Amino acid sequence: MEREKITLTGAPETMLATLYGRALDSHRPNSVLHDTAAAHAISRIDYDFRKTRIKGTTAVGVAIRGKVLDDWTSEFLTAYPAATVLHLACGLDTRVQRIAPPSTVRWIDLDVPDVVALRKRLITSPSGDYRLVGASVTADSWLAEVPNDRPTVAVFEGLSMYLHKADGKRLIERITSRFPTGQLLFDVYGTTGIKLQKLVPAVRNAGATLHWGLDDPAEVEAWHPGLRCLDALRSVDMPGLDKLPLSGRIGLKVVSKIPGLRDAGRILRYRF
Repeated sequence: MEREKITLTGAPETMLATLYGRALDSHRPNSVLHDTAAAHAISRIDYDFRKTRIKGTTAVGVAIRGKVLDDWTSEFLTAYPAATVLHLACGLDTRVQRIAPPSTVRWIDLDVPDVVALRKRLITSPSGDYRLVGASVTADSWLAEVPNDRPTVAVFEGLSMYLHKADGKRLIERITSRFPTGQLLFDVYGTTGIKLQKLVPAVRNAGATLHWGLDDPAEVEAWHPGLRCLDALRSVDMPGLDKLPLSGRIGLKVVSKIPGLRDAGRILRYRF
């Protein structure tokens, strides 16, 4: 089988680190995500994954973050089994395969055209009411084409920090204004995390730049009437951290005692 040569750079390239982390986790006996589809995709890619510097602790951390977002998405679909899911900056994430939503769900995976083209070659799209859209999240056209007749959950992992704050704010305003009710599920860096971005190998080696840091989750609530923060999990407080290797658990305990560093990353859930 001929492997796919990767030509992506910048922010799109960083999705390979996340994919690799989930693939490594899938090989662990106590895997968090069991994302065998990620492992299969890795086997078909011609890329030096050593560049990502992803290893045991980081890989499990990636999987834990993904599981929190998966679980929140599943909870929303349990409450609204005929909902719309907007999976933004989907990259090569196999979230739709992991969650396996019922046929009543409308699921839209969206990323820039080059990433979508690669995804089509590497990952088999599911059946049912599923669309794969090639567009920038900051463009207006794609959202106007999504029917606004259902409760809608927007999930975006590894996206917010690559946006400028004005673009992130506008994206949230556009989603919350278009749909009648729903949730926003996404991860953020704090401003300390943004300042320390060159210490993240996947970001540094891809030549990517992080822009938006959010320290106060309540700030977002002012961006749309009725927008409320339901959860703001710090990276040091996420469920499942007991699955980290011992060295990772020790390191996390140290980080949790240091102001700034303990708030360097969060996963947020809002309702509107």
